[in-house]
Amino acid sequence: MHTVFQYPRKMASTQLTRSPYRNGNPSFHQEFPNYSKPFSQILKPNKIRFLSSSGKVKIRCELTSFENSHKWSRSDDRIPEIDHHNFHSSISALPMATNSIDSSSTQQNSKRVCLFYCTEFKSLAERVAAQSDSIELRNITWRTFEDGFPNLFISNAQGIRGQHVAFLASFSSPAVIFEQLSVIYALPKLFISSFTLVLPFFPTGTSERVEEEGDIATAFTLARILSNVPNSRGGPTSLVIFDIHALQERFYFGDNVLPCFESGIPLLKNRLQQLPDSDNIIIAFPDDGAWKRFYKQLQHFPMIICTKVREGDQRIVRLKEGDPKGRHVVIVDDLVQSGGTLIECQKVLAAQGAAKISAYVTHGIFPNRSWERFEPDMGGSPENGMTYFWITDSCPLTVREVKNRRPFEILSLASSIAASLQI
Repeated sequence: MHTVFQYPRKMASTQLTRSPYRNGNPSFHQEFPNYSKPFSQILKPNKIRFLSSSGKVKIRCELTSFENSHKWSRSDDRIPEIDHHNFHSSISALPMATNSIDSSSTQQNSKRVCLFYCTEFKSLAERVAAQSDSIELRNITWRTFEDGFPNLFISNAQGIRGQHVAFLASFSSPAVIFEQLSVIYALPKLFISSFTLVLPFFPTGTSERVEEEGDIATAFTLARILSNVPNSRGGPTSLVIFDIHALQERFYFGDNVLPCFESGIPLLKNRLQQLPDSDNIIIAFPDDGAWKRFYKQLQHFPMIICTKVREGDQRIVRLKEGDPKGRHVVIVDDLVQSGGTLIECQKVLAAQGAAKISAYVTHGIFPNRSWERFEPDMGGSPENGMTYFWITDSCPLTVREVKNRRPFEILSLASSIAASLQI
């Protein structure tokens, strides 16, 4: 972009130059005793030419950066006096130039990432790549030998040398973990600049503690396996996980991996804002654990807390705090398996007068098609079904089963994953 300033030729060498900007806008405050300094330390033009024309001086500025060092080039030994009227009209284009440069700079500074993925996450990987031109999908050939063990091949392995590389993994069952670990351990050794492992769902997260001698905390086992991923040239692997079951599991990982815990709650908040009754929403937590996990992210909503109490051999959900009467209640938790707790919570809220009941979980696991329990029997009334059931696409097998089935809606993690690759 070129901006032309026109000044009359008369000006003392020590004349103070001031900008027409007011009230917090950038300003020029610079004396010119030797004509050797820029107008300001804020605006730093890269190229400037002084052109004499009919008694006036034109200054042509090519604005390429507001941060890089300036270079002056002039053909006149004198800096003329400023005509403030002309100065004001000429400088008015600068804010637009600033926005354009900032936008261009952001795009140029985006880290280019080569994204590999497991077969289950092909659709999600394509959505992630669609979020940014700086993300390029790369292929892996997934085959098996006759004995059932994996036969894997990374296409164009030499082409990723010196590149930032990421792998999108789904540990949906023990059967697929070994083949993906084989790739995860191989990629950092291909002379790449950095390695990011995106594991949206950490599957052993609920097995994080030992209640009696002999229990095995498999969350710690999987964390140790991932902690031994080889370093890339850039150092330890970055591990991105969404809504891990217990935040203290961060300390299960060793120093060879950098856990980055993200959340799907921002996706839920955006969706709730789009509802016609968004001003009537109240958040419900099915137990104290869910409240401790998410209340800080949802504290601008009114809240209900349920609790589980034991009566004989049964564990029953009771309302502990809050009033659902006449409200659209949204039950929030990190994951769902059989769905028994959510259904009991739904019954309690309906009995207390909730107008609508919906649910959100980041990870819809639903083994043995347990999602069928949430299909509406009578149009999604509070007593008989959910109005909405939101899940993310962290569990791809479930997404295929519930797609286009009421009351389920899929909130994609694609934009969140794309953003995490720039960390």
